[in-house]
Amino acid sequence: MSNKGYFFSALFFSAMILFLHSCKGDGLLHDASGSFEADEIIIAAEAMGAVVSMDLQEGEKVAKGQLLGRIDSIQLHLQKDQVNASVEAVRLKQNEAEPQLAVIRKQITTAKNEWEAASSQFTALAKEQARIHKLFAGAAATQQQKDDIDGKTEVMQKQLAAINSKIDVLKAQYESTAAAVRIQNRGLLSEVKPLEKKGEILSDQLLRTRIIAPSDGIVLTQYVREGEWVSPGKAICKIANLDEMTLRAYISGDQLPNVKLGQKVNVYIESGDEKEKTYTGTLSWIADKAEFTPKTIQTRDERTQLVYAVKIKVKNDGHIKIGMYGEVDLSPKS
Repeated sequence: MSNKGYFFSALFFSAMILFLHSCKGDGLLHDASGSFEADEIIIAAEAMGAVVSMDLQEGEKVAKGQLLGRIDSIQLHLQKDQVNASVEAVRLKQNEAEPQLAVIRKQITTAKNEWEAASSQFTALAKEQARIHKLFAGAAATQQQKDDIDGKTEVMQKQLAAINSKIDVLKAQYESTAAAVRIQNRGLLSEVKPLEKKGEILSDQLLRTRIIAPSDGIVLTQYVREGEWVSPGKAICKIANLDEMTLRAYISGDQLPNVKLGQKVNVYIESGDEKEKTYTGTLSWIADKAEFTPKTIQTRDERTQLVYAVKIKVKNDGHIKIGMYGEVDLSPKS
């Protein structure tokens, strides 16, 4: 081999050594690696119509229960008003029978008052009758006096009987009228119930025209703008709670026996100037099946072809972003 050949061979092997060394230096420094994700929620429309207001912007925080926008609800309000008017009209028909019963109740009360007054008079007459009869037996009262008191007492007895009969008639009239009213109201009630049910459906539909945040989070993507037409199921926006992030990492089968749910681990991200920022994470999920190593993932052993996905919950201080790369030490170092 010529000197020139030796020179190029030596240069090639030197370059290979430098390349392998550089690859080793840039390789995985910890036990596993992956990328961060968050629990994302897509808020979808629950009603059909034009979006009449939208109070959200990408990147802003929203709170659970916050009103984010409204879908046009004019037609639903008009239908609800119509149902309410129909219900009120039926209820007015129910109330029309009440005055009849009120009149009869008043007549019964008047008759009872008459009976009370007549009963008091009869009690007084009965005492007087007993006194006259006693005097008559002792020849201290005349036959005329006895006949007069007996006549008055008999008249009062008949008057009491007549009042009692009147009360009985009024009570029977009241019961028959009340029964007729109940029958009438049952028929009216059969009209009211479907209307009330329709009103409940409309109330629910009106609630669904309000676009509400289901949880705290950050608006990641806004899909719909004010004035656009939506139908049920159409995505309005996507939010995610970034207070707690999830690192989806991958471990080899050899590492699998060394992990368990709830295990504390160290999580690392780059923080600039080639420095690492360290977090404490909690292992929250371990895949039950292996998968081929994703192309974007580095492992301790580059020859590893099958890996197990794991999820690690990490409290976010604001530095962790969705899609950011992170590494893990399964046995935290003190």
